[in-house]
Amino acid sequence: MRAWLPILSAGALALAALPAPAQMVVSAKSGVVNFTEGSVLMNGQAVESSITKYPEMKENSVLTTEAGRAELLLTPGTVLRMGEDAGLKMISNRLIDTRVELQRGSAVVAAVQTAKDNNVTVVVDKGAVGLAKAGIYRFDANPARLKVVHGEAMVEINGDTIPVSSGRMLVLDGSTTTVEKFNAEETDALDHWSKGRSELLAMANPSTAKGLLSGGGYGYGLGSYGCNPYWGYNSWYSMYTYVPCRGYFRDPYGFMYWSPVTVQRVYYRPPTNWGNGGGGFGGFSGYPSTGVNSGGYSSTMGSVSSSSAGSSMGSSMGSVGSTAASSGGGSVGHGGGTAGGGGAGGGSHGH
Repeated sequence: MRAWLPILSAGALALAALPAPAQMVVSAKSGVVNFTEGSVLMNGQAVESSITKYPEMKENSVLTTEAGRAELLLTPGTVLRMGEDAGLKMISNRLIDTRVELQRGSAVVAAVQTAKDNNVTVVVDKGAVGLAKAGIYRFDANPARLKVVHGEAMVEINGDTIPVSSGRMLVLDGSTTTVEKFNAEETDALDHWSKGRSELLAMANPSTAKGLLSGGGYGYGLGSYGCNPYWGYNSWYSMYTYVPCRGYFRDPYGFMYWSPVTVQRVYYRPPTNWGNGGGGFGGFSGYPSTGVNSGGYSSTMGSVSSSSAGSSMGSSMGSVGSTAASSGGGSVGHGGGTAGGGGAGGGSHGH
């Protein structure tokens, strides 16, 4: 069974229970402390979180974990998670130039999306690591090193810029600029906790995305926020989660994140077959099998698994998504056009 199937069912349970007015968004700056457990301090003072208060790291502030862990929201779609006995300094919290320094301990950065206008740099010892793509990045202060589990990083060190791709690591103390392989199967408690937190954020996404749309706070002329990716607050889960602007994305762990319009189509518009000339989904059965994760905000729907008869659907959101069907054809139109015909028995609809 695919990893996203439990998320669909668990997320659906929260849809009816979460009122739309509870939805809020935050994307102005990096540095919101989304979750803590155990002993966590900011500038020497205990971090106190509640359902109405989420501390924010100001520039030059320092977040430390003793016998605890912390989850920090950076640019929309990028989360930093600190392990025990770690220290992190916020150098710059601007979305166009988010820069943090890992002073001790370990941290994992998980990025669902990256954008050209939002930049994240993690400084460790003599290395400044820019996150070039969506992925999973492991940082350790002692010994100072970077491991790219998935994705690609650009490291500035000793006057050089060194690319580090998936499955590769680089020492950041300046002693060498040689990129080496590492065993991605060798994980620890921080790696496992980061994956578990990503699963929770993905479970909170469907109801959050739906709330933004039905609450009148989403783009496409429907609200005041505009079509931007968000950190949307979910009162059911008592935390912020990621909401993309368009389409849907699969994060590096394999969990799904839906935009408001896409989650509306998947969860809230039952599959129908209204015949030629009708609106909605024509014979659509099944959910996306492959998410789009190009690292940009213009991506739309990716491959769609259709029924054996095939199906077609048209939508007015963005550009054309990739298509696939289990058998018999079937395609997805995405951008106002009429979708191509499916296989025998598949309906063809555009709207």
